[in-house]
Amino acid sequence: MQDYGPETYGDRIAEIYDTLYEEMFDKEGAVSFLSERARGGRCLELGIGTGRLAIPFAQAGIEVHGIDASAAMVEKMRAKPGGAEIPVVMGDFADVPVEGAYKVVFVAFNTLFALASQEDQLRCFRNVADHLDEDGLFVVEAFVPDVTRFARHQNVDATDVGSDRARIDVTRHDPVTQTSRTQHIMITPEGTKMYPVMVRYAYPPEMDLMARLAGLLLKERHENWRKAPFTADSQGHVSVYGRL
Repeated sequence: MQDYGPETYGDRIAEIYDTLYEEMFDKEGAVSFLSERARGGRCLELGIGTGRLAIPFAQAGIEVHGIDASAAMVEKMRAKPGGAEIPVVMGDFADVPVEGAYKVVFVAFNTLFALASQEDQLRCFRNVADHLDEDGLFVVEAFVPDVTRFARHQNVDATDVGSDRARIDVTRHDPVTQTSRTQHIMITPEGTKMYPVMVRYAYPPEMDLMARLAGLLLKERHENWRKAPFTADSQGHVSVYGRL
């Protein structure tokens, strides 16, 4: 995708992001899981977006900061009750451009894969390690890649069809770079809008190796925020890394 930068996805999809993915968010489970591991310390969310996790996290009494590249997403957060009080640094979260150390750094809902190369993802792990307390943790929520959904390196899904709307997802997959380029196409009586997204996926063992290269070690892995066991059939995972 030409002219696709760290801010592109958020700037384009901010207007519909919360309604598009609301049913997929386990806010209660995530807040409970992260609060447990924060142990009263301050936390940092990479890709804080519209604050769908950060705001309830802050409301639970945990100090939370954020990083995001999309001004449009952060503007949505600022408009919500409690959103204006959360400190946010604008920039590429792979750089972790903040001061000080945190008890927990977390990146949720596959957002790590928004970093478009293995090099960027490894840089993120290394920079996170530099901003963890001595006993701090890096928590990542991500999907488990399933390339069987692609035929001839592409896929088309009618993900939502209603009486006055339709959503079609069109994807091209590159197995060499482990990247996919998708257009969420929203069709309504008002017209058609396109929301691009590019991801570079990584399998759990690859993430574990990136963590080791950054001086971190896998401490826990669950299927979801509710700590369901991670198995060969799991479609997602919540992985927790700490210092070696």
